[in-house]
Amino acid sequence: MTGYLNLILRLAIWFLLTADLSLANLIIGVSVALLLPRSRTTPGALKDWLRALGEIVVAIPQAYIEAVEIILRPHTQEAVTMERVKPGRTPGLIFLDIFLITFTPKTIVLKYHENGWYEVHRVIRRQRS
Repeated sequence: MTGYLNLILRLAIWFLLTADLSLANLIIGVSVALLLPRSRTTPGALKDWLRALGEIVVAIPQAYIEAVEIILRPHTQEAVTMERVKPGRTPGLIFLDIFLITFTPKTIVLKYHENGWYEVHRVIRRQRS
């Protein structure tokens, strides 16, 4: 099951990069997705994938809310924080985590550290004194 989810993730990335949903591009995308090397780590559990997909559904309205907040109440402060990678994450799930963090307008992942940390830049509102 996780093999199908990895294939879908790779195809989604392909379509986002090419912005072309034609039959020829679909065939090329499937070919590329199947030819890419597989991860040698243990595959992510199905519940991890389902949880990540649920987080994506929640992130979409959150992104709109954050965009409106930035428009109505400008955020003038910045902070760089370190966030721990959830244990047992496969490379595909780590990619989804980075995508989710970067998807919302107030945050972006600056760097993924191989020892299990994300360096995250945040735009925050100035604290009132």
